[in-house]
Amino acid sequence: MSSTAGAAFLGFLQGLTEFLPVSSSGHLVLFQQFFEIAGDEVLFDLVLHLGTLLPVIWFYRDSLKDMLGDVVGGEKPFLERPGVRLALLIIVATIPTGLIGVLFKDIFETLFQRPSVLVLTFAITGGLLWSTRGRTQGVLDASTLTYGQAALLGFAQGLAITPGISRSGTTIAVALMLGLTPMFAARFSFLMSIPAILGAVVLKLKDLGDAAPPDPAQLAVGGIVAMISGYFALAFLVGLVKRDGLSHFSWYCWMAAIAAGVIAVMQG
Repeated sequence: MSSTAGAAFLGFLQGLTEFLPVSSSGHLVLFQQFFEIAGDEVLFDLVLHLGTLLPVIWFYRDSLKDMLGDVVGGEKPFLERPGVRLALLIIVATIPTGLIGVLFKDIFETLFQRPSVLVLTFAITGGLLWSTRGRTQGVLDASTLTYGQAALLGFAQGLAITPGISRSGTTIAVALMLGLTPMFAARFSFLMSIPAILGAVVLKLKDLGDAAPPDPAQLAVGGIVAMISGYFALAFLVGLVKRDGLSHFSWYCWMAAIAAGVIAVMQG
């Protein structure tokens, strides 16, 4: 497979698995070893992350616009504006995510980037997804979610830096367990992913080495494919959550755990 085709495949994989509840980092650990990206792979990963950020911003552009509008103006007192409250909930959720990312990212990624450990982490993700069955009767939304619950969701998001633990799957599953409505669970999960993805990009900047940058064609193809596949994966997942179908992906995660075990055995 050519280097550009490999970049396209990894971009497609990143776009799908960033939003589908199957762990993008876990899949990249499994597949990136089979494709060679010429030049600095960290820069390539940064482009893929930015490519998956754009679909979230576009998909939830109305929510972002409402938040911005309420922050800069509004008839109600500042803290009583719905957009301000939602923005504060996201900020509160971002704090534990950021702390975990800054303090423990290297430790988690060093410990868990081997296929043998992905057997456990994929299995955990499958269990979380399975636990969401029938949880469609939640009542909490932006007006009733507490700041403590938002912090708990941010903590769950932070733990998803572990390859094999799905960020979207974990945060939506925990949100449903807390009693959020399915649609708000998905919306809050992806809105709080925006600062998380930006933070991950900033953290990766320090890992840029002296290696030559990847071929511009690889960067462009990988980023564009990640953006397009990410948008369709995001739209599909939101519809799936609405239909109480998130648990269907538990079977996929358990099969991924088996695949990781087979690869680990083959690698000795």
